[in-house]
Amino acid sequence: MGSYIIFQADHSAHDWEKRKLAHSNACTRILAEHYYGGANTPKVGERVPEFVQLKEYIDPEFPCSTTHYKTGDWEVTHIEEYTPEIPISQYTSIFICRCKYSPIDAPLKPIPPRIINIDSFSGDKKAYDEYMQSKAAVVTK
Repeated sequence: MGSYIIFQADHSAHDWEKRKLAHSNACTRILAEHYYGGANTPKVGERVPEFVQLKEYIDPEFPCSTTHYKTGDWEVTHIEEYTPEIPISQYTSIFICRCKYSPIDAPLKPIPPRIINIDSFSGDKKAYDEYMQSKAAVVTK
């Protein structure tokens, strides 16, 4: 169980015409969606992180993954929290965060190496063992 967080641009949104839904090309106020396990909750004043992929840092094992991140230009100004009445949802909370555009000069930072353990496979020991064996086979070649 975790939280689903939707970051939206406020009504005076900067560059609104650049934000479009991929499947329909319709304009959207959605800046980002995040999924958090555990008890992470957004806070007013927090900034939406931006993620980029720099070609020279791509990990061949994760070729579509981002390589760097930075503190973003959108700042959370208002938060609404919704919780399911019946606790069978995959989320314990859903947050809608309204954000204002407030540019800053933040440096790019490398994303830490991925840590793969049995939790990465939702506790599926067989899938984890198969993955580890495939990694060992690649190393020994």
